[in-house]
Amino acid sequence: MRNPQCDREYCITLNVRKLTAEAGLCVVIPCSFKTAEGFETQHIVWYKCEASEAGCDRPVMIFHTNKSTDVQPEFEGRVSLIEHVIQNNCSIIINNLKESDSGSYHLRVIGEVNRKTDAFTFIPKVNVSVKGLKQKPTVMIPTLTEGQQATLTCTAPGLSFTQSHVSTLTFNALAKHHNSNITCKISFTDKTTTEGSSTLTVNCEAPRRVLFFVGSVFPQALLNIFNRSLTC
Repeated sequence: MRNPQCDREYCITLNVRKLTAEAGLCVVIPCSFKTAEGFETQHIVWYKCEASEAGCDRPVMIFHTNKSTDVQPEFEGRVSLIEHVIQNNCSIIINNLKESDSGSYHLRVIGEVNRKTDAFTFIPKVNVSVKGLKQKPTVMIPTLTEGQQATLTCTAPGLSFTQSHVSTLTFNALAKHHNSNITCKISFTDKTTTEGSSTLTVNCEAPRRVLFFVGSVFPQALLNIFNRSLTC
């Protein structure tokens, strides 16, 4: 864990200063803070600066704990606080990432000192770089036996702090499904897509009757039936 960076008794701890994520997924910015004695925190605000800016002359507000405060429209509904502000945890999660979300992010706290409104902006920033989506969904396939019901599970890539992104498919496994490809395609809200595939292996059901013959010659008709019953 990094040491806190302090200025006039206002301290912030950013465990990670550079983050890389993929479009369509989410990213968590870990953060905790401490204010000067007598400062009562009421709200926290997160700002973003463009990646192309050397400084931060035109920061845009992406999150405010006061829900009635307007934030940058493209971030509305995509940013959430991990814990309550009174716990001095300023960690946020940004969902449905876009490549345009790349940039630096910094924190501002708003509160009161001696019943007078006060605020402080922390200088340290977290740099976030959003690349194109490369991760694929995970397809889980249980042991498949001919004639038995099975459930396939597809899990979307990335973190899932707010909800579970899982889809299931239940079907009766048949011999004709053996060596078939199953594909799971994920579509995100920004129209980004990714897909993963896997091959089904269907195990044959064991024959219920076993015939024994004396001698080295099997009746050809029965041999054909026996072979078919063991071939998927």
